[in-house]
Amino acid sequence: MLTRKQIITLFEKLNEALKRQNEIGEIGIVGGAVMCLVYQARASTKDVDAIFEPADIIRKLAAVIAVDNQLPPDWLNDGVKNFLVPNFIKNEVLNLSNLRIWAPESKYMLAMKCISARWDTHDRDDVIFLISFLKLKKAQHVFNIIQNYYPKNKIPPKTQFFIEELFDDHLSSLT
Repeated sequence: MLTRKQIITLFEKLNEALKRQNEIGEIGIVGGAVMCLVYQARASTKDVDAIFEPADIIRKLAAVIAVDNQLPPDWLNDGVKNFLVPNFIKNEVLNLSNLRIWAPESKYMLAMKCISARWDTHDRDDVIFLISFLKLKKAQHVFNIIQNYYPKNKIPPKTQFFIEELFDDHLSSLT
């Protein structure tokens, strides 16, 4: 598991590696890394889900950092790249000499977490945190945010159930 401090240290190491190669990199983090690094809503995450450029260079440097720090080879991975939609605001997280880190705005993070709605992860706790952070009072408010980012798709039934259950069981005090 990677803590906030460890993630920052790994990004600093990646920055130094980019500097040695005279490269500039950009990483957009999502998922658990955002919840740890930006919101400090949880202590750790198992990996850093992200999109990054230049992808080949960052992927190779991250692999070396993984070996040097006894980390899984996919501690930094871009498996999420096919799930991102382009219409969100990017908020700067870190701005190092050769590496810039950004995260999506909180509403987009909420939409992503709701669409994935995985029961075997931290999605539930992350969604509860984001709903409270955004001061949303009703399930319909969450559905409206999801539709704003994913307008062409109908909200999956599992997501509807997930959100309605959260408001019924855990967030009823917000309404």
